[in-house]
Amino acid sequence: MATSTSSDAPDLPAGDLTTWLRALPAAIAGQLDAEVPCGTCTGCCTSSQFVAIDADEVDALAHIPAELRFPAPGGPPGRVLLGYDERGHCPLLVDGACRIYEHRPRTCRTYDCRVFPAAGLDLDEATKAAIAERARRWRFTYDDDPGGGPVRHAAVRAAAAFVRAHLGTWPPGALPSTTTHQAVLATQLHHLFLAVDPATGALALVDPDPEQVRTAIDALRP
Repeated sequence: MATSTSSDAPDLPAGDLTTWLRALPAAIAGQLDAEVPCGTCTGCCTSSQFVAIDADEVDALAHIPAELRFPAPGGPPGRVLLGYDERGHCPLLVDGACRIYEHRPRTCRTYDCRVFPAAGLDLDEATKAAIAERARRWRFTYDDDPGGGPVRHAAVRAAAAFVRAHLGTWPPGALPSTTTHQAVLATQLHHLFLAVDPATGALALVDPDPEQVRTAIDALRP
C-alpha cells in the first residue's frame, strides 16, 4: 500500500517506510550515507543551501578550494561552510554533476529529502522549490510492515505536529526553527507516539506526556 498523491507529476518510490526509519538514525549521526534514489535530481545542490563541513572531514576539505570555504558562525572549532553562487547553485556542481561526488561532505552524503513527506511537512521557501517539488512526489510503501507501517507514518506526522505546535511555548532554541530540522526531529521522536495495544498486540498511536517529549528533545540537542 502506498500513500496517496495530490500531484500530477509521476510518483517516486521512496521505499518501505519502516525499513527507511530504521536506517535513518545512522545517517543522521553521519555513520552511514543516506541511500537516496536521487536519479538525475540536483535539487539540494541548486537550492541556496550552505553545506557545513567539520574539521574531521579531511578528504572533503582536501577537494574543496579554500576560497570557497568560510568559517561557520557559532559552529564548533574548525567547522566551515561551503556557500552557493548567484544562482543558488553549489559552485562544485558542474554540468549537472557534482565535481567531487566521491569526496563530497558528510552533509551531502546524509541529506535525505524524504524526511519531508514522512513528517507531512512542506518546504515553502522560494529558494527550496526544487527540493519541495521532489519531496512531494515521494511515496512510501508499507509492504515490509503492513500492520505497523501506516501507524508509524502517522506517528512521525504526529511528532512533527507536536513540534510545530510547541514552537512558541518553549524557550528560544529549544525547538528547531527550520522545516528541515523539524522534519528530522519528528523522525527521531516518533517512537514516543507509539505503543503496543496490550489487548491486540498491534501498534497504536498515542499522545505522549509533553514532558517526556521535552526530555527526549533535550537529549538530542548537541
